Amino acid sequence: MSATITPATAAKRVGNFTVAFDQVRIAGRAAVVGPHEGKGNLTAYFDHIAADPMWGESSAERAERHYLRTACRLALEAAGVRPEDVNYFLAGDLLNQLITSNFVAHSLGIPFYGLFNACATIAEGLALGAALVDGGFADRVLVGASSHYQTAERQYRYPIELNVQRKPTNHWTTTGAGAALLARDGAGPRLTLHTAGRVIDYGLKDVNDMGSAMAPAAADTLLRHLADTGRHVGDYDLILTGDLGRQGSKMFRMLVKEAGITLGGKHKDGGVMMFKPEQQAGAGASGAACSATVIFGYAIKEMERGRYRRVLCLPTGSLHSPLSYQQGESIPTISHAVVLEW
Repeated sequence: MSATITPATAAKRVGNFTVAFDQVRIAGRAAVVGPHEGKGNLTAYFDHIAADPMWGESSAERAERHYLRTACRLALEAAGVRPEDVNYFLAGDLLNQLITSNFVAHSLGIPFYGLFNACATIAEGLALGAALVDGGFADRVLVGASSHYQTAERQYRYPIELNVQRKPTNHWTTTGAGAALLARDGAGPRLTLHTAGRVIDYGLKDVNDMGSAMAPAAADTLLRHLADTGRHVGDYDLILTGDLGRQGSKMFRMLVKEAGITLGGKHKDGGVMMFKPEQQAGAGASGAACSATVIFGYAIKEMERGRYRRVLCLPTGSLHSPLSYQQGESIPTISHAVVLEW
């Protein structure tokens, strides 16, 4: 006899893929970037711009820790909270074994969960952190994500010393980090909804054009989010994708248009926004720090100023590894949605 499956009755679920949070706020946040990012389009939105991308360290890997550590410190200061008052630290980066997050977690002394969803990691952290707070499992959760141009190039492409020519579809990994403290109260925006991403793979294999590979994941999550919530594009002041870049953003808009949805002027992409054309960043910015710094810098500061009241964030991540690429595998991707409301 087959077992009877009881219909899902979880109180906080909305539709098939979305959950709602009743009382979660961003009590403090910070966006920290390197000098190249600091010369781009979003200079005024960053909380700290490093004068030296290496932060005086002997390696880029050691330098990356400074970015995440500084972002965490500034986020805690903004919330008026000490590390010992935080229940959990959720963070991730792009390096093997999450070495940046691991070392920073050690220095903070906060119980730690390491996360990896590539450049969508900050959305994963916000969603899981919100669940911990809203579910009564934590009073305060610190979330963060970081990346560094030189460390990512060394691990995923070529060491910069080789001076390999870049393609127009290449992304430029953001040097920086973003962090936020989640709590039941605070002065920042509320985190109200989360739609979990699915791993989407259209069979694309060109790691020099990850934006096109990630676009279907962003479209899939957006469509499922709208279906679950019954909302429309017009219900949001901003739909902010993470780092699709120029090529990926075009494909994203095309895919949702094929589904009968027109984004109009609601859509912006963090990867496109980060750099000026004369900075020669190819298709735009990428990296785990891209979404983190654009959300905690640009999006929330514009919410504080009253420009946006409700923002749908769609960070995107390419889940391939150097080994999977070398073995001829296609590029699996993901995009998680989180909604911020003022």
